[in-house]
Amino acid sequence: MKTIYLVGFMGTGKTSVGKALAAQKGLSFVDLDTRIEIREKRPIKTIFSQEGEAYFRAIERAALEDVAIQQDQVVSCGGGIVLAPENIRTMKQHGVMICLAASVDCILKRTGTSADRPLLQVAAPRAQIEKMLAQRQPLYAQADYTVDTTRLSIPAIVAQIDAFLKTLSTAS
Repeated sequence: MKTIYLVGFMGTGKTSVGKALAAQKGLSFVDLDTRIEIREKRPIKTIFSQEGEAYFRAIERAALEDVAIQQDQVVSCGGGIVLAPENIRTMKQHGVMICLAASVDCILKRTGTSADRPLLQVAAPRAQIEKMLAQRQPLYAQADYTVDTTRLSIPAIVAQIDAFLKTLSTAS
């Protein structure tokens, strides 16, 4: 099976859904951010504060290239992975790209005041989320399938993704 890439804004459920989806389908689960933290031997928030976003995006790209050569996996990607067109090309070439979406209120509730979200450490997090979503929406829209996770349980989200994946396997 090709790799299933989960993309979407922070707080949309990529990691939780990814683990559940991988378990249901008998696939490996890869959290790209965790892989980066292990490789860099430091948390992402530290990478951002010490090296900046451009450095992080470069190592994110390298991590994606590393996992793209594998199959039979579900990969939870960081929310900004779609900012680089080459990342979208890589995901679509090597697998299926599923976008998880949620309302701004839901994202705020799920992310809270977490210090692990460096891009939300601002005076007005709602405005920051709205701005970032507006910028990224056309990029997320390039996904093969989108699920709004705002009011769905993890099993319901997994069921929707699984149903979509079955349509792909019957089409080929």
